[in-house]
Amino acid sequence: MSKPLQFKLSEEDVSRIVEMAWEDRTPFEAIELQFGLNESQTIELMRASMKASSFKMWRERVTGRKTKHLKLRGFVRTKAYAPGHYKIR
Repeated sequence: MSKPLQFKLSEEDVSRIVEMAWEDRTPFEAIELQFGLNESQTIELMRASMKASSFKMWRERVTGRKTKHLKLRGFVRTKAYAPGHYKIR
């Protein structure tokens, strides 16, 4: 069994990580880049921060979801807007 992770994050950071982890399109790599927590550490934080039933529901949602892992995605997001957003008239 692994040693419990010691989180040294503010309540705001924990709240933001939980929010990012719930978002379908936010990959675990984005959480790691911004907060330094890898996927297993994020899972551990989610388990410690949520009720058991909420954690179970979240795990069922993200398990095997391609959008939560950059390597599994079939696309790369390169633009922050839709192609037809800025139409020249």
